Amino acid sequence: MSALSPMLDLRRAEAAKQFRARGIPNRRFEDWKYSDLRAAASEEIITHPGSAIWCVVLPKEVEWIDLAEADQLPEWVVRNFGYVGQFDNAMNAASLAFAAEAVALRIPAGQKVTRPLVIKNSVGGHIRILLVVEESASITICEEIPSADEEFENIGFEMVLAEAASVQHVRTMPPLPTTTMVENILVKVASDATYRAHFADFGAKLSRTELHIALEGEGAQAHLSGVSVLEEAGHADVTTRITHAVGNTQSTQLFKIIAGGKSRGVYQGKISVAEGANGSDSRQTAKGLLLGERAEIDLKPELEILADDVKCAHGAAVGDLDPESRFYQRSRGVAEAESRALLMRAIHEYAVSEVADETIRAEVWSRVEAALAELSE
Repeated sequence: MSALSPMLDLRRAEAAKQFRARGIPNRRFEDWKYSDLRAAASEEIITHPGSAIWCVVLPKEVEWIDLAEADQLPEWVVRNFGYVGQFDNAMNAASLAFAAEAVALRIPAGQKVTRPLVIKNSVGGHIRILLVVEESASITICEEIPSADEEFENIGFEMVLAEAASVQHVRTMPPLPTTTMVENILVKVASDATYRAHFADFGAKLSRTELHIALEGEGAQAHLSGVSVLEEAGHADVTTRITHAVGNTQSTQLFKIIAGGKSRGVYQGKISVAEGANGSDSRQTAKGLLLGERAEIDLKPELEILADDVKCAHGAAVGDLDPESRFYQRSRGVAEAESRALLMRAIHEYAVSEVADETIRAEVWSRVEAALAELSE
């Protein structure tokens, strides 16, 4: 990045210091117990990864600033860039410190953007993105990761949702067997604002999607869902941290994983309800289907509740295809392969249906079905 404001340069320098102090996450870190980044990427690759190539398909209503070329930065960038998540973990700090590419996007107050904002990340290097959605504005984001050869990518995506703002965020990633892919998504949600996200991940050499969401105003909501279909040695990790900082806030999570071969699927979700955040409502559900003796699924939902009047629940389950359902279908003439495919599709049904946009939901389904077909062969 070219020289930015002194304040941003200081943030980047502090982030580099924090990364080197923390080191590369590995299985000795509780949060990274199931995803050893140190085994997949060296410090040299992380600190000198090369330049990422990527593009943004921009609706006309969206203000866009390339931070690598801007001579002066507006106040909304200076106030938010590098601040949303601070330096809460090493890889978030690394994306801020070492990103050669960064962009800031703003949706003006009251603007209802009907055309999706498409972000295409071409694997290789660090990327930093800031999205500010002002009061009563709304937008849909389609984040796409294309196929790539052996590379490393680390994305830091900051979002600030002002009062009554709305964001629908859909991220899809194809199988990337030789790629290490890390993304930190850091979201601040103000009163009556809603962040809704869906993640379709089909595995990588190591894939880690981490979300830190702060519900900071009454009426704030976060709704997360995701699906993974993994084969061979594919790895997919979704780790979420949602904080109900005030009362009368709501969050839901629904993640489904199907793993075959020697693959590994991970879901870790922690809900924190702050002291005095009465009226908070949170639910998280994670389910996994194991299709091979060497496949592994690790589910770890957590609750930390410091308030009294709340509704919080979590659940997790891992198993095989229901033999009774398979017998019922076979007894009515459904072939074995078709029966398995129908049951696997049904497992992902509710999670994919969380995608509100019909066109985007159809695209997610096409990718899920292609992955299921590969897994069934």
